[in-house]
Amino acid sequence: MINALQMYATLCMLFSRAPYLILASTFRLHNVPTVITELAGFPLISVRETLHTAGGTTMQRTRLLLADDHAILMDALVGVVRQEFDIVGTAHDGRVMLDLARQFKPDVIVMDISMPSLNGIDAARILRKEGNTSKLLFLSMHADLPLVEEAFRAGASGYVLKLCGADEFITAIQCVARGNIYITPKLAGDLISTLIATGGKQPSREAILTVRQREVLQLLAEGKTMKEVAAQLGISTRTTESHKYEIMRQLGVQTTAELIRYAVRAKLV
Repeated sequence: MINALQMYATLCMLFSRAPYLILASTFRLHNVPTVITELAGFPLISVRETLHTAGGTTMQRTRLLLADDHAILMDALVGVVRQEFDIVGTAHDGRVMLDLARQFKPDVIVMDISMPSLNGIDAARILRKEGNTSKLLFLSMHADLPLVEEAFRAGASGYVLKLCGADEFITAIQCVARGNIYITPKLAGDLISTLIATGGKQPSREAILTVRQREVLQLLAEGKTMKEVAAQLGISTRTTESHKYEIMRQLGVQTTAELIRYAVRAKLV
């Protein structure tokens, strides 16, 4: 059986917060919820038990910002959540999402990872660096565990797959809005097992890049010229070229084509 204190320490390291609540049902590891309750001292509470305050008092509606570059999916998301939450804005790329987040300061930001101009993970890093306190919930098609881990390291409070149903999506929003962590059950057990096995100490190669370098990398991979990248980021062309050189050096690639292939594999585009 996995040592419960080891698991708890690993989770705290990943999420950078403690104590917190996690859906007990998300774990597929043998008897883990009971062991954690007994040894770590922090109860695992079902989200559905936290949906109402004591005495049945009505809670203020959660304010949402939605970000996804697929228009048809955005329309569907709005249809699913508008009766439960207040939607303060929608965005179809990462930079518009940043502007709306700064303007409206929503309670929860639901965003995709793969978005034009700025991907969700780097957008999350920027928001956290700026001190934005909105809870971040990723809604993604990607089930890759390294990407899920990177999302939480960037400041996410939740991660839901796009194959989830409407009920799970609403539950995830409610969960993170209350300051808790939510991970799609399909991923939770595998992610924790991987973190324990690796000690959580194996960052991806792109994680060594700065946020600015990752911005440059994504824009170049999207086909923008040096001049266009410089204009969008508000920096000089020479600085952009310097960033590109340093990115290629750190990633060990020799050509622009290799750089683009790397960005695609890393799901930056």
